Amino acid sequence: MLSILFGLAAALGWGAADFTGGLASRKIQAHRAVLYGELVGIVALVGVVIITGESVPGLRSALLAVLAGMVGTIGLLFLYHSMTLGLMSIATPVSALLAAVFPVVIGAFTEGFPGWLTVFGFGFALFAVWMISQGEGGVTDILAHIADLKLPLLAGVGFGLYFVIMHQATKSGETFFPMMLSRSGGSLLIAGYMTFTRMSWKVEDKSAWWIILLNGVLDVCGNAFFILAGQTGRLDVAAVLSSLFPGGTVLLAWIFLRERLSRGQWVGVLSALVAIVLMTVNAQMICDWLGICF
Repeated sequence: MLSILFGLAAALGWGAADFTGGLASRKIQAHRAVLYGELVGIVALVGVVIITGESVPGLRSALLAVLAGMVGTIGLLFLYHSMTLGLMSIATPVSALLAAVFPVVIGAFTEGFPGWLTVFGFGFALFAVWMISQGEGGVTDILAHIADLKLPLLAGVGFGLYFVIMHQATKSGETFFPMMLSRSGGSLLIAGYMTFTRMSWKVEDKSAWWIILLNGVLDVCGNAFFILAGQTGRLDVAAVLSSLFPGGTVLLAWIFLRERLSRGQWVGVLSALVAIVLMTVNAQMICDWLGICF
């Protein structure tokens, strides 16, 4: 149950972070938005590491964390760039679905078959991601922009690889130090690219700084909860629940901005609740409830 709660918290954190990241990208372009958001997260994590006194991870874990940060940042750049092109309703569900596929496949090989109830839960969760993310045009809108799926697909690959690699990097028990190394790797990658291409580092719209600050903090929270979900449970369950992050964006807009949810989005929300129940319970618990097992 603790892993389930952490996974849902990760989805909420990442959903809010993607919303603010998309807004920042429209103001200062995706590369600068991701870079400065990463730097905000590093500063926050340095403080957390000092306060908690967390030990330095081993060399293998450190290298894996840096690699995870690089591939995850590449995925984030693809996602934010697709958002600046007006493809937010398409990019979010496609990238989230593909991101969840990698850990499910890897988890089946490394951690064994999760059980049929959990598998059905995966199906409901993936369906929920798809339905919650639909705009007014629904599936028709996505099919009409099938040629625009390249960036969202690449983003999903980056996110999926991040899930798998970061889970391996934090198996020894450390949480915040690997996160700091991960974000450092992503920041160095973007900084190197911006230097090589001679891109401007200047943030002309000063109002973007508040959005960047919020984005960095929310993204750190999402990453921390995902790591905790993986440490307290299975990788595939943690990743699939964390991939519900489009629902976090939609629900926050419904709560704080009073945006109305369509019928299809409500179906997605209910499907997510069913997925949570299926991944929380197991066959023995059901038998005990029905009184048919000994």
